[in-house]
Amino acid sequence: MHLSPDGIIFWEYGFLKLNATIVFTWGLMCVLVIGSRAITRNLSIGLERARWQNLLEVIVLAIHNQIREVGLRQPRRYFAFLGTLFVFIVAATLFIVIPGYEPPTGSLSTTTALAICVFIAVPVYGIKEQGLSRYLRSYLEPTPLMLPFNVISEFSRTLALAIRLFGNIMSGTMILAILLTVTPFIFPVVMGALGLLTGMLQAYIFSILATVYIAAATSSFREDTDQDYDLDGPGDSEMKRLEAR
Repeated sequence: MHLSPDGIIFWEYGFLKLNATIVFTWGLMCVLVIGSRAITRNLSIGLERARWQNLLEVIVLAIHNQIREVGLRQPRRYFAFLGTLFVFIVAATLFIVIPGYEPPTGSLSTTTALAICVFIAVPVYGIKEQGLSRYLRSYLEPTPLMLPFNVISEFSRTLALAIRLFGNIMSGTMILAILLTVTPFIFPVVMGALGLLTGMLQAYIFSILATVYIAAATSSFREDTDQDYDLDGPGDSEMKRLEAR
């Protein structure tokens, strides 16, 4: 029993190793690229649509609406990044029904790489929305004394993202492997279904947390913009002044 797909070595030459994490990660990416290409090759805008297109539209709309509900007002700007994170983690979990497959998210190196992507994306989107100086000033809020704590929180939440996803996927794989040894009939099927549910839930949590972090990085800019443009409407502020008189 392997604690991680990193321990499954397919090829080794000196310090170069080709382990299951690399193989299944690239295999998963190829499947997603080829599958997305095949599904979107003949899209229809009419009433008659293929089942795959209907399923794709349901997934896209669900992710789009979820991003908007978290607080990002232009979901399309963040959809490619956040949607890719979610679909990759979900696909990595769903493929455990294939014998011999090991989810790459069961490796700490994979989950760390995903967390680093979020770590980089947060300031990139924040600077793009607010500008460099405004974004850097957010680390001094509410007081400059909070600067070291705000910096530490950036790294700690990245570490938490990586370890949370790795721990949940790895633990599910370990429990399934143990049950296969002890009771190789009923319980593994039940635990396999539970593992699928857990993986889906972890994909949702990971993508939602990434969305929340990005929303927090761009929120101060939107709040300032809303105040400048007066959310009450162009005529409401004038009416209030007249009533005050």
